[in-house]
Amino acid sequence: MDAIELRDGLVRLPRRRPDSHKGDYGKLLIVGGAVGYTGAPTLCARAAVRAGAGLVYLGVPAPIYDITAVKNDEAMPFPLPADEAGGVAAEAAEQVLRRLSGCDVCALGPGMGKGEGTAALVRAVLTSGKNCPLVLDADALNVLQPMLPLLRQYAGCVVLTPHLGEFRRLGGVSGGDAAADALRFAQEWGAVTVLKGHRSAVAFPTGEVYITTHGNPGMAKGGSGDTLTGILAALLGQMPPREAVCAAVHLHSLAGDLCAARCGEYAMTATDLIETLPEATKQMIEN
Repeated sequence: MDAIELRDGLVRLPRRRPDSHKGDYGKLLIVGGAVGYTGAPTLCARAAVRAGAGLVYLGVPAPIYDITAVKNDEAMPFPLPADEAGGVAAEAAEQVLRRLSGCDVCALGPGMGKGEGTAALVRAVLTSGKNCPLVLDADALNVLQPMLPLLRQYAGCVVLTPHLGEFRRLGGVSGGDAAADALRFAQEWGAVTVLKGHRSAVAFPTGEVYITTHGNPGMAKGGSGDTLTGILAALLGQMPPREAVCAAVHLHSLAGDLCAARCGEYAMTATDLIETLPEATKQMIEN
């Protein structure tokens, strides 16, 4: 197995047509958040907007809706039924599926919590018969292990974004070679697997595997994964899946390096990384 490096100049973003409109760049549905975890879904949504998504809808549990609405100008938050702990309730699935019928991409998990509602929502989307690209991150991954066989039943592209701990909880075997580990898991379950870490690996069920050449230790802090999920969702609404996933991972790590150069690895934050996306996207646009 030979992993292909995602290097500068090899991963590009397409130029936008002069006659295009917001509907050409993807309608995204992001669902996440819980009481005590209001930052994750907002970081995800902000990153999606910065990565060029046409429209971003953000579903959060009702107790954190007011906070989320204040934090988001470009994205469009809406409240979902909540459980007693302040996380999404199982009955939210009906509303999410109804919203999803008018969207092109779905992302689940940032800050969502590991309650029964999260598991019910992930299961509902996987068994919904939808075929739009689906990104599962964070707590959507933490409840996924019993549902792994459903990944092969989903009609669209599923992208999983585990860090090493989440990967192990999913049953992934860590042999020290991220590319080989991610590829083995992707082929077993039929889902694109982005194994995050030093030189993150991107593996496709068809056998292709890529590794990043950018990225730095300053990205090893809360919120970095949420920004990647937003970038992934945004580009999946604008490009074919293989190109979108590779471009998203490269864009995220490139922005991380630009951010570290500007702010330093100690001080940089996920918000800083999002604010660096304009510079990174300009570097990746096709000549």
